[in-house]
Amino acid sequence: MRFRSAILACLVAAGCATQQQTSVSSSGFDPASLDRGATACNDFYQFAIGGWMKKNPVPAAYSRWGSFHALDKANQEKMRTLLDDAARGGAPAGSDKQRVGDYYASCMDTAASEKAGIKPLETHLARIDALTSPHDLPRLFAYLHALKVTAGFGFGSTPDLKQSDRVVAGAGQSGLGLPDRDYYTKDDEKSKEIRDRYAQHVARMLQFLGDSPADAATAAKNIMVLETKLAESSMTNVQLRDPNALYNKMTIAELKALSLSFDWDGYFAAAGVNGLQTIIVAQPEFMREFGRQVKSQSVETWKDYLRWRLIDITANSLSSNIVDANFDFFGRYLEGKKELQPRWRRCATYADVALGEAVGRLWTDRYFPATAKAEAMEMVQNLMAALRTDINTLAWMGPETRTRASEKLEAFGTKIGYPDVWRDYSALTLNRGPYAANEIAANAFEVRRDLSKIGKAVDRNEWLLSPPTVNAYNNPLMNEIVFPAGILQPPFYDPNADDAYNYGGMGAVIGHELIHGFDDEGRQYDAKGNLADWWTAEDKQRFLERAKCVSEQFSGFDLGDGLRMTGDLVLGESIADLGGLEIAYAAYRKSQEGKPRNVINGFTPEQRFFLGWAQVWAATSTREADRLQVTTDPHPLPKYRVNGPLANMPSFAEAYGCRTNDKMVTAGAERCDIW
Repeated sequence: MRFRSAILACLVAAGCATQQQTSVSSSGFDPASLDRGATACNDFYQFAIGGWMKKNPVPAAYSRWGSFHALDKANQEKMRTLLDDAARGGAPAGSDKQRVGDYYASCMDTAASEKAGIKPLETHLARIDALTSPHDLPRLFAYLHALKVTAGFGFGSTPDLKQSDRVVAGAGQSGLGLPDRDYYTKDDEKSKEIRDRYAQHVARMLQFLGDSPADAATAAKNIMVLETKLAESSMTNVQLRDPNALYNKMTIAELKALSLSFDWDGYFAAAGVNGLQTIIVAQPEFMREFGRQVKSQSVETWKDYLRWRLIDITANSLSSNIVDANFDFFGRYLEGKKELQPRWRRCATYADVALGEAVGRLWTDRYFPATAKAEAMEMVQNLMAALRTDINTLAWMGPETRTRASEKLEAFGTKIGYPDVWRDYSALTLNRGPYAANEIAANAFEVRRDLSKIGKAVDRNEWLLSPPTVNAYNNPLMNEIVFPAGILQPPFYDPNADDAYNYGGMGAVIGHELIHGFDDEGRQYDAKGNLADWWTAEDKQRFLERAKCVSEQFSGFDLGDGLRMTGDLVLGESIADLGGLEIAYAAYRKSQEGKPRNVINGFTPEQRFFLGWAQVWAATSTREADRLQVTTDPHPLPKYRVNGPLANMPSFAEAYGCRTNDKMVTAGAERCDIW
């Protein structure tokens, strides 16, 4: 049925009879990925990658396996060569290559980690154990925050949302051990089971610090009460998507009034941040509740909580018994993984996190040619041209808003591959001792780097992802889109594949990031990256009505086992997928003007475009991973990233010859259309 659907689409497409049949080697799409027993117009995801899913069950060390993971694994294989070379030594003293080598070698030295046990934590545990009064808590929090231990609340630098060229201080909710506040507040049986298992895990970890089973169980119970109080006052993931709700600029006096029991002067002094006049408080109610807990919780409970936060954050760098216990709960139980990643792969990941630009510089020097950067930039320009046309022809947008939207588009910055200015790691001292000590040192370096930004101009050269990362992002505060070298490879972009496949893959990814600048969050930032309302009231209302259509569609998908996505949580990503596909398709069609059409493996160029998009989101997953993603992640599950937007696109229905009553066709007033 699937193959017949493809032929039917070819028969009704303009000029189909005169198209040239081309060999499989010209396409980036593997026909073996197809499920010929499925129908494109009823479930395109199953049709496009059903064969792939059958051949790619989730590997034991993963909770989800897909195109992103396969490319990340390939990138890590390349990274391993560089890391092994650096670890052999011989690099100039004080060089980034030496730092990378020392960090990776210490991580790979399992014997040293086994021998050290929890010794790398002893100095920090002693600081916690010395706590005798709540009045000393602020300095202790500052000490642990300096080690990147998420406890109590979060504090760091942030661009001022309404003056985005300046960096200011910010504080807000943090300090939970479970992935999200909903894990503490939901009343269903599964959530209750998770909380019971979590308390058992906390107790188990505290025993590694020397607690008796009875004392650890009591401490875990008290920690659960404290964390639940913090969770109940935390914003939900949906609320966190409202930037105006997060912009609460206060004087330090107002912050003190909000958390009366906390010595903010003592905290700032211990953190080395002096002279603050104002601060952005993202969640005032959380900070108010935190102040209440400082007053109401016993010193012993705070000590137990802080000991737990310390070992939780550092668990993966300690001895194998602690690593295994941490994996048992977070990896095996919460995500459905069956085994740990091999040591070298974990160490490569940690090195990329701690020394991303040092590792990335080595990686891009060897694996990312200048031609790839130029080709990606050309595609970005083509997508921007398509969005420019789109903005100028939108029937629902008025001239005043259209002018401002065009100004924002023309001001977009683009970063591709790797930074123009590499990060300076000279202040970071590492050695080949126990790995945990190096991880703590790298964390402390990153915190110092972050806090040093406060009061300065925004560094527009800064990257938020390392070059080998398989991802991309839109930064609304800089009004920029960023594509690391790691993602500019097959299956997202393949220089040997045909244009249809590349535009359906990397082209739609670029379009996705562009549209993020105009999704329900991004549209609230202007051309300079400031949080500002540049919409007329009428156009804003029209946008919100169209966005509501997308939200309701995604809330309506039944995932089985009682799981449903929250439409308002995945709204931004879903708008970006739909709009990104629309402009990528327009850009592709424009790029093919005057060029001969061809059929490859029985598929027209238009059909191959959509196959390229499906291939990006090819994935299998554990049910635990699905549950975690639906609860915490603003990205829809992969199947719905494909079927959801395509069902709203008449161009898809035309390409595959779908009819009005087919499941992959949303018609009439129910069809969502924004950009």
